Amino acid sequence: MEDREKKSLIEAILFLSGEPVTVSILKDIIELPEVDIISLLEELIAEYKERNTGIMIVEVAHGYQMVTNPAYSEWIKKYSNKHISSRLSLPALETLAIIAYKQPIIRAEIEQIRGVNSDSAIRTLYEKRLIKIMGRKESPGRPFLYGTTREFLQYFGLKDLSELPTLKDLIREEAA
Repeated sequence: MEDREKKSLIEAILFLSGEPVTVSILKDIIELPEVDIISLLEELIAEYKERNTGIMIVEVAHGYQMVTNPAYSEWIKKYSNKHISSRLSLPALETLAIIAYKQPIIRAEIEQIRGVNSDSAIRTLYEKRLIKIMGRKESPGRPFLYGTTREFLQYFGLKDLSELPTLKDLIREEAA
């Protein structure tokens, strides 16, 4: 198989997947060394950037995924507002932010920070697979410890948790 065919195969897998695909999964399917797959992915990423189309390939959530070009975000948001009802409520977003920054964390700690009951928000986030149960805390009642998932990284377009904005970043954006 020629490099062009290999790239086309990777492209087809990324398109079909709809979620990040790891290099190890591609390696198992295409049966090439990881270094060759990474090289092909880098070539594909560069080709998409050069074409400057509505689709891009990016590294996200420890894998690679096809995504829409941010240059068209205004129109994508219009489309999303009309066709997607899976938006998160403000309480769910607040809860998710607390979990993302404080994980692993128990429900009581989330509620102490928010000042209100968070059962519904936690249930919603869990059902949407944005959070997961990471274990139990070694304390009376052994409450569940919550943390974010790979889907959380994908939903927000992050490679890993280190890409979460810091408090300084948020203050800087608010002042601008």
